[in-house]
Amino acid sequence: MSRSIRLMFVGGIALGMHAASAQQAPDQPLQKVEVTGSRIPTLNTEGASPVTVLSAKDIKIDGVRNVEDMLNNLPQVFAAQGAAISNGASGTATANLRNLGSDRTLVLVNGKRLPAGSVKDSAPDLNEIPSGLIKRVEVLTGGAGAVYGAGAVSGVINFILRDNFEGVEVQGNLAGFNHKQHNSVSKVVTDRGFPVPGNVNFDGRTKDASILMGSNFDNNKGNATLFFTYKETNPVLQSARDFSSCALAGGDPSFTCSGSGTQASGRVGGFTNDGKGGVRAYNGATDAYNFGPLNYLQRPSQMYGFNAQAHYDINDKVRVYQEFGFHNYSTDAQVAPGGIFFGVRATVAGDNPMLSDAWRTALGLTNSPTSKVTVNIGKRNVEGGPRINSINDNSFREVLGVKGEINNWSYDVFGQYARVSHSESNTNYFSLAKIAKAFDVVNVGGKATCASVVNGTDPACVPYNLYGGAITPAMLNYLNASGIVTGYTQQIIMGGNIGSDLGVYGIKSPWSSNGIGVSFGVERRAEKLVFRPDDTSLSGDLSGAGGASPPLVGGYSVKEVFAETRVPLLEKKPFADSLDLSGSFRRSEYSTDRSANTYGVGVDWAPVADLVRVRGSYQRAVRAPTIPNLYNPQSIGNNGPAVDPCEGAKPTASAAACANTGVTAAQYGHIEKNTANQHSSLTGGNPNLAPEEGTTYTMGLVLNPIKNLTVTLDAFKIDIKNTISNVDPSVALTQCLTTASPTFCALIKRDAQGSLWLSPNGPLGYVTATNANIGSVSTSGLDLGAAYVMRAGTAGTFNFNMNGTYMRSSTVENVPGLGSYDCKGYFGPTCGTPTPEWRHKARVTWSTPWKFDVSATWRYVGSTKQEGLSSDSQLAADPDSLPAKIEDHLAVRNYFDLNVQYPITKKISLSAGINNLFDKDPPIVSTLVTAAAGSANGNGYPQVYDSLGRFIYLNLTARF
Repeated sequence: MSRSIRLMFVGGIALGMHAASAQQAPDQPLQKVEVTGSRIPTLNTEGASPVTVLSAKDIKIDGVRNVEDMLNNLPQVFAAQGAAISNGASGTATANLRNLGSDRTLVLVNGKRLPAGSVKDSAPDLNEIPSGLIKRVEVLTGGAGAVYGAGAVSGVINFILRDNFEGVEVQGNLAGFNHKQHNSVSKVVTDRGFPVPGNVNFDGRTKDASILMGSNFDNNKGNATLFFTYKETNPVLQSARDFSSCALAGGDPSFTCSGSGTQASGRVGGFTNDGKGGVRAYNGATDAYNFGPLNYLQRPSQMYGFNAQAHYDINDKVRVYQEFGFHNYSTDAQVAPGGIFFGVRATVAGDNPMLSDAWRTALGLTNSPTSKVTVNIGKRNVEGGPRINSINDNSFREVLGVKGEINNWSYDVFGQYARVSHSESNTNYFSLAKIAKAFDVVNVGGKATCASVVNGTDPACVPYNLYGGAITPAMLNYLNASGIVTGYTQQIIMGGNIGSDLGVYGIKSPWSSNGIGVSFGVERRAEKLVFRPDDTSLSGDLSGAGGASPPLVGGYSVKEVFAETRVPLLEKKPFADSLDLSGSFRRSEYSTDRSANTYGVGVDWAPVADLVRVRGSYQRAVRAPTIPNLYNPQSIGNNGPAVDPCEGAKPTASAAACANTGVTAAQYGHIEKNTANQHSSLTGGNPNLAPEEGTTYTMGLVLNPIKNLTVTLDAFKIDIKNTISNVDPSVALTQCLTTASPTFCALIKRDAQGSLWLSPNGPLGYVTATNANIGSVSTSGLDLGAAYVMRAGTAGTFNFNMNGTYMRSSTVENVPGLGSYDCKGYFGPTCGTPTPEWRHKARVTWSTPWKFDVSATWRYVGSTKQEGLSSDSQLAADPDSLPAKIEDHLAVRNYFDLNVQYPITKKISLSAGINNLFDKDPPIVSTLVTAAAGSANGNGYPQVYDSLGRFIYLNLTARF
């Protein structure tokens, strides 16, 4: 194996060895390069920490054009925000390394950090990354906080963009989904009387085009590279797939179509109109509203992007450079119609002209203004259409710098300014304040009239008819409300570093010919966030929007100094062909009167040249509190427990247990059940938060047992303490029910009806879940990588590679002393995204003698269980509430992909393929199970599994 290929894999496993053919050129002078995880330029690409490399050709073989999908195919990366989330979408796309959270993953472009992605999500937005401009992606496991600063707790993802380009390259891409409806759930849908979609030829279409232009100038002293891109994606509704065309509920022996108690015909107390002018008792089994079909399974989007990179060598010691990036991303997150969510309290008078005699009898009223009853009311606004959250993000990022080398010392001084502007509008909502007025109805000459019209407080009020009469445009126009939110995040960085190989000064180990490498630097970073809701959003007046959105203006700054060294200790010695030690340190001082020290040490030992290498590292990293962590105003929203065991006519928890949470004897068995599985919680910031502290251990082995074969084994363990979180509302409720602990029971606040979700006009019931440094999280496992090149003579070359991860543990401790629970192998409301024990991606590429390449990829996602089956008391379900067998696990998924790449001419090439070749449906579970999981949608986890069927794509690239 040539040295250049070997180094590619010793630093980490690249996913494709197709680059091997490029290594057959005559040897070129080696240049020092920076490898992700170090600022010290070196000829040696081996390192103490494992780095996984994804090349531009790997990306083209994958066929996906969303950066988050590209990363989610790696077993180290778990699902987070993306295009398959609608309810709860931030509009961003984020990366979640090791399932430790997107805000603990540092994202870099050309070695420099991206800003917070949105006012709604502090994690960097991958939509800002121009996928067509990516040269390679480097994924570093574990902390690198001493090198890059706060945020690199779980690892670093570094996107290296193409520069030094000469010529013109035009790319066009078309992709979409083909699907045959074959899920057994279709019978459930049909039996319930809902429509089942037909087979899909080609939907969810994505079209994008890009132009890359570059040229050298001034006798090759400089280069300017420009990139323009446009991408458009069509939506896919949940109604377009049989497995998501109704909201499912688990049961034995099969699923059933469930839904929301806020349904289309309206509810007044325990009754609804029968659609024929009469009244009947509400029946949840047949009357519940199917909220699934109008939700997006894939959001529509449009994106424009522009990037410009340039550098100019003033002389051989000084290079000035700049990077500019701009993107505009717009999307609609559509969910089912809103309206009046059941649980709003209204007083109905017997002389209301809208009431029929049948209604008066049902409600126990007489035709008299003094005959009154107070009831829960609700109705789905099917006449007004689905709720739409229209999101638009604009970002620009400018980097200006100068770098070079003076007297054997390299330097890099730069400034960076980045800003992400956000706007969104929420439409097709009802106003809570106007709902109250529209049901405060009096009889004026036999005509239903709002009391606010009579007393003059709101002359525009129009009564709303829940009793079987027509819903008029005037009623809708009065109740209809919308909210607008704007804001921006801003990041300013100024920094510089110097480095040298001290060997030129004779500073080196006496047992090595290579000198000691050092790097020193300083950096100042300032972060700012501005969040401006309009009055409607601020007041929380939008019914079904999740509560109030308080404004926020905040920021902080950090001053840092850092240093790094690499010591080649031994070279060409017995049992030590090479032995390198490395160390790094960073001191960070925050304007919030907090400080942090981060550091790391590493070892890279090759006992025998080209045969075996051992590497290991210890890293201390931090995650600084984000601006929302620190300064978010406290507010009440629907992020509480998915289930309250004290609800309903037959609570699953005992009266004594429910009394621990504040339920009175009179309330027990009479608390209205929340069929949408959404309860309230009080959330908000804390300006006294300290940085989280993460410790990472890695130990790896690199083997080259035979020619052209490299195998890597890397164990990792990441422990994070003082995590910035809250007591999980589900955990708080469960612990109060089962232990009566005052610590947890003090967090439960029930309303006057004993509920954790009713009374939207207050005082609200909720579970307190404000921010604090209270918990810890940990994960450990083993990464396995392998790559092999087999030359088959006249048949061409076969390249085999595999990247897999075994998850040994994924533990969380919400509160010190409570004990931790392990989510390895589980999913559910508390564990969230499925965490299988084993995932891998394996590929074989045949480089044929006929100029084209064929690649086959096998993606494997291991099975997981519903967390209620865990033996851990914090996850285990009550014996009476065990999950139904049909949804107590997510089965293994094997996905097979094919790709063909062919050079049509010397200037035009084609890449085409099919992912999920056999059209495998995703594993499905009910909305009860997925209700509190952020990456869930459409009766499953579409950010984890292929949920839309076969993905067919075509790429044409022309170079001039």
